[in-house]
Amino acid sequence: MFDIAVFGSLFLTLFVIMDPPGITPIFLALTAGRPAKVQRRMALQAVTVAFGVIAVFGLLGQQILDYLHVSVPALMIAGGLLLLLIALDLLTGKTDEPTQTKDVNVALVPLGMPLLAGPGAIVSVILAVQNADGAAGRISVWSAIVAMHVVLWVTMRYSLLIIRVIKDGGVVLVTRLAGMMLSAIAVQQIINGVTQVVQNS
Repeated sequence: MFDIAVFGSLFLTLFVIMDPPGITPIFLALTAGRPAKVQRRMALQAVTVAFGVIAVFGLLGQQILDYLHVSVPALMIAGGLLLLLIALDLLTGKTDEPTQTKDVNVALVPLGMPLLAGPGAIVSVILAVQNADGAAGRISVWSAIVAMHVVLWVTMRYSLLIIRVIKDGGVVLVTRLAGMMLSAIAVQQIINGVTQVVQNS
């Protein structure tokens, strides 16, 4: 009732795409200055949002894209542009939002979507669900998805200990580093999307 090969393949694919170690500095930068309790809640919110988005696309992904007449390359370009805007804010230090909404907004966008539940992860899950053979295949696919999100939550939850060590100066450095990394990810995602559009035309 369980296919270890399917589980391992999808888990490794999602690990590379979602990149828990790489998300750590971005998470620290976006949650800096908040109480530890709020940061822990934001880690859980971000992972919950990502899992919800991935689950919806895993179940109905192709139908949603077909209904909206949205191609995968278009999804990649849109996600890349959103990430680029967030990256520019991090690089210039303009990360403040209205007090009433900033905690929720950062947990939902960009952490939950499109950083964790980005186009790459969504497409991988759609394909894995479509190619799953029988009950064993489906159980293995969904087990890999759940396991990956547990890893993401553990990584972000315990990365908060780093803030206690690096203090305010380190947080500023991490914020700039995160902005640079995020801008590179965004540009690469846009390039991949444009390349696919050109190849398909």
